[in-house]
Amino acid sequence: MRPSERGAFRSRLVWLVLFRTVAASLSLVITLARLLLHPSQELNHADTLSLAVIIIAYVSTVVVGLRLRKGQGGLGDAWVQVVGDVVIATGLVYLSGGSDSPLTFLYSLAVIGASVVLDRRGALWAAAGSALCFGALVMGSQLLDGASGGLMPPTRVLFVLGSNSLALGLIAVLSGYLSRQLSATGGALSAREADLQRLGRLQQQILSSMPSGLATCDAQRRVTYVNPAGCGILQVDPTQVAGVEVEALLPGVSVLAPRSPRSELVVGKGAKRRILGLSVTPLEGAPGALLMVFQDLTQLRRMEDDLKRADRLASLGALSAQLAHELRNPLASMRGSAQLLAQDARDDVAQKLTNILMRESDRLARLVEDFLRFARPPVPSLRRVPLASLVTETMDMLRVDPLARDVRVEVTAIGPITVSVDPDQLRQVLINLVRNGFLAAGPRGEVKVALTRSENEARIRIWDSGGSITEEMMGHLFEPFFTTRDGGTGLGLSTAHSIIRAHGGSIRVRSNRDEGTEFVVGLPL
Repeated sequence: MRPSERGAFRSRLVWLVLFRTVAASLSLVITLARLLLHPSQELNHADTLSLAVIIIAYVSTVVVGLRLRKGQGGLGDAWVQVVGDVVIATGLVYLSGGSDSPLTFLYSLAVIGASVVLDRRGALWAAAGSALCFGALVMGSQLLDGASGGLMPPTRVLFVLGSNSLALGLIAVLSGYLSRQLSATGGALSAREADLQRLGRLQQQILSSMPSGLATCDAQRRVTYVNPAGCGILQVDPTQVAGVEVEALLPGVSVLAPRSPRSELVVGKGAKRRILGLSVTPLEGAPGALLMVFQDLTQLRRMEDDLKRADRLASLGALSAQLAHELRNPLASMRGSAQLLAQDARDDVAQKLTNILMRESDRLARLVEDFLRFARPPVPSLRRVPLASLVTETMDMLRVDPLARDVRVEVTAIGPITVSVDPDQLRQVLINLVRNGFLAAGPRGEVKVALTRSENEARIRIWDSGGSITEEMMGHLFEPFFTTRDGGTGLGLSTAHSIIRAHGGSIRVRSNRDEGTEFVVGLPL
């Protein structure tokens, strides 16, 4: 017997044991009630035998139940139950009038019980055994009644025996057929249930392994399911997402309902801001429900912005280099001429004007040099540098900067991280970013510099409490000559961007009023 069949057999045997327990309990209650209603009467032979039959039924049932509890129940226990049912039915029929007993239906119950646990063959054997026992009971009563002169006519004896045997046989065939059909149906149902469970597990594995986010909502626009990838993209707790309004999870998705092949949504703020590519379709079989599939396009859009910015900077760099070269020679001539005029100046006014001319020429020359440094940054002279020491030394130098006055400065550097960089160029990047942070934070503001490490890059985070960079500024932040500060050249961030890109790294920024501004410089390890 296979494990699945053995489990089904034991389950049916358990039901038979429970049925016998209930039947024996009811019989005991009826017998005791009858005795209690007539307490003056003594127990007669029939009452004693009835109690004995009930006790035997209890004992056999308890024994089989204990064996089933220990996992030892088998085919032998089933035959014990069936034979016991036939014996108990015979005893009760004998005690209640023999061939005229109203309890002859108990044989039918024994046959039905046999068909439940032993199928059609067991039912036929139980029917044959019941017919033999009933026949022996009738013939025995005939012999006893013959001695007392109360014989039944032979025709009636044949009729009683034949009708009961025929009824038991028909019940055995019918119950055996129904039991077989029930077993076949149960097996098919179990197989379908197993298939359904496998399909459910496969579906769950597919949904769990999908790299794209998937969410569903009902007609009331409440979320019913979000797969693990979707929870990761949206940064929500999987145990708390069910029942949430879909607009709270994906703002603006209701406008796209009931169908949108491809759209983009912006969700979250600050560090949790995400750009999602999203499609919305009606969910089949659930009127008004929606299926939403989405991907995180934040990194892709960031890379596209970086490429566009790089293209613009390359074009501006080529133009800047040519323009700077064109400006250097006239500036040198102008400054030389101003020096000659200063030497020949005969009054204070002329001396003052030539000094102004020389000072502004020097300022323009420095601007041109910055311009050239942005347009054609020098090739980094790479060497292995302990990054924590470089960051700490640069911040120690910047603490005495006049801009750092009344600004709370905090530096955090984890364990030793060594990277291949040009220390002078990287120091220039740090100076530009930190001094910008001092200006943005202002008096009583905060600036934090932290050194962290990811799987494949070292990261320098420069955070200030200002949060003054708007969404409109983000797209132009690293472009040359873009500045929001009076007197600024707009070349500091663009130069820092060029230097970091020359090192094979990246520079990213996020900003809002509530969380401040953070520049993240990534350097390959």
